[in-house]
Amino acid sequence: MIRLNEHFTKLKASYLFADIAKRVNAYVAVNPAKPVIRLGIGDVTEPLPPVCIAALHAATEEMANRATFRGYGPEQGYAFLREAIAQHDFAALGTKIEPDEVFVSDGSKCDIANIQEIFAADTRLAIPDPVYPVYVDTNVMAGRTGMNRDGRYDGIIYLDSTVANGYVPAPPKEAADLIYLCFPNNPTGAVATRAQLAAWVAYARQHSAIILYDAAYESYVRTPGIPRSIYEIEGARDVAIEFRSFSKLAGFTGLRCAYTVVPKTLQARDAAGHQQAVHALWHRWHTTKFNGVAYPVQKAAAAVYTPEGQKQTRALTDFYLGNAKLIREAMTKLGLSCIGGDNAPYIWVNVRRDSWEFFDLLLNRAQVVITPGAGFGRCGEGHIRISAFNTHENVTAALTRIATAVM
Repeated sequence: MIRLNEHFTKLKASYLFADIAKRVNAYVAVNPAKPVIRLGIGDVTEPLPPVCIAALHAATEEMANRATFRGYGPEQGYAFLREAIAQHDFAALGTKIEPDEVFVSDGSKCDIANIQEIFAADTRLAIPDPVYPVYVDTNVMAGRTGMNRDGRYDGIIYLDSTVANGYVPAPPKEAADLIYLCFPNNPTGAVATRAQLAAWVAYARQHSAIILYDAAYESYVRTPGIPRSIYEIEGARDVAIEFRSFSKLAGFTGLRCAYTVVPKTLQARDAAGHQQAVHALWHRWHTTKFNGVAYPVQKAAAAVYTPEGQKQTRALTDFYLGNAKLIREAMTKLGLSCIGGDNAPYIWVNVRRDSWEFFDLLLNRAQVVITPGAGFGRCGEGHIRISAFNTHENVTAALTRIATAVM
């Protein structure tokens, strides 16, 4: 009889958002007359920018004409999109990224999950806590950890993100090989300063480590001087891979388009100690396991970089930040300390009590869904994450309900 990958059995019973959905569905089944407002999962609610819709329509029309029809495209993405990304997302920041260092994909979650396949099974991990669960779970599946004990897996260097350090962990004293960082952070909404990121780049260079930098929410940064890319830090090209997405920038959660940057100067050692270009390995992964993002979707993504696209996506992110400001102000008025909401679409609230208990309280008394902090790690206990991704009307109604439920 065929054997299963035993590492899957180490995983917690369910994925965080699947557990939330189960609880919410059970509540709705018993209380169908009580409408629920969801401020939990970070899914967008507003329509795609008009410029992206126009590009989708035009590209679809091209597919209806033999002269302009396109079949398989390049696995790494069409040149028109990769060139626009390199110019607008990096050259505009004063950083040097070549178009062929950009790999277009169908989502950052997939890229973050898949990138670990090119690294050895005994790679030493450093992962923040609280954290987006995919960072941890995919490495558990790959066999890089031991068992889960008291909410943490053996073999991971956990980087505590707490009130004391402003939810931005410093490099650990011990050496790690693969470091996961996310700024603006999911779930806390915290941002890292240039000095804090420089410390991580210096650490990675010292230990010949690689930083996996999740910048999915960089378009929400409004504070001057806060880096939007790890490559704004000198030397980062030699130690970092960056992930970005069109999901929260332009509402592509349903269209699926993102990209990963792997600089050609980034290297890692093989078992014999020889340096190998990580770019070449990720290129091989793409050509073997991925067939590329649909042409109309890439045309819609490229439209983001037009003058109209820049205005419309800025308006979209401003809209969600407006919701975030309302949420943060409401939580502060209730006497709860918060972080996030100013440079991120998430508000991390210190509720000073069991986070799942608070989740149940809001669901049952206010019919509002948030995300319990404990689902993001041990350091998330006592906190909740509230997402600003909803309509203005729903956010306003939810805040009124929450105030009534907890006062």
